[in-house]
Amino acid sequence: MGVVNVTPDSFSDGGKYVDPDAAIAHGLELLADGADILDIGGESTRPGATRPSVQEELDRVIPVITGLAGRATVSVDTMRAEVAQQAIAAGASIVNDVSGGLSDPDILAVAAEHDATYVAMHWRGHADVMTDLATYDGDVVAIVKRELRERIDAASAAGVEKLVVDPGLGFAKTGAHNWEILRRIGELGDLGWPVLVGASRKSFLGRLLDDRPVEDREAATVAVTCHLAESGVWAIRVHDVRASADALAVSRELGKVR
Repeated sequence: MGVVNVTPDSFSDGGKYVDPDAAIAHGLELLADGADILDIGGESTRPGATRPSVQEELDRVIPVITGLAGRATVSVDTMRAEVAQQAIAAGASIVNDVSGGLSDPDILAVAAEHDATYVAMHWRGHADVMTDLATYDGDVVAIVKRELRERIDAASAAGVEKLVVDPGLGFAKTGAHNWEILRRIGELGDLGWPVLVGASRKSFLGRLLDDRPVEDREAATVAVTCHLAESGVWAIRVHDVRASADALAVSRELGKVR
């Protein structure tokens, strides 16, 4: 899953693709590099980010989705039912909701109505408070699984039939939490649904590498990609598709992944 951030403030590439034509061109480059899905997002969810208005988010993502639909499998990265509704009308077939339906519960009905694949991520609060919510009284993997199960039940009750779960690395989690989840990522399979993981260039990788800046975390990202592929996850969300795709080609040749 290749990331197309149509935002001025995303942590890795904010401001690079705010122009729709630039974002569409970037999406096509990611496809050429080996992306299977393009994830179009108009709201930064980095810690401390300010939320755009609904109209601002729509103005960012709809032209890009329209430009890429028909040429790619398109996912919309949104927490808002109205954005999901219009994104699906524009050609998106996946709703990637980092809040798992907690921010706007109506998004579940939208996904169900249109038979869209719905990605429910583990989430505890918006960007302005999520760092304060990174506390777990016990086994972080078990707690994340339990809280994801609640979101699965909510989505199923709303009629969603195509589900994917995401442990939400970096969202209300410390670096230690992220590493423990990655070590035990196979346990998320107990939930009975495919697993999506986004670790690309995140700060916990930078801290491991003596506070390496964002632009110098790609090798670490690729190492995580290979680990996740060997663990059998459904998809890996990355900014640099070519680097991860090349590593996966080697892993497949060596018989490490299918």
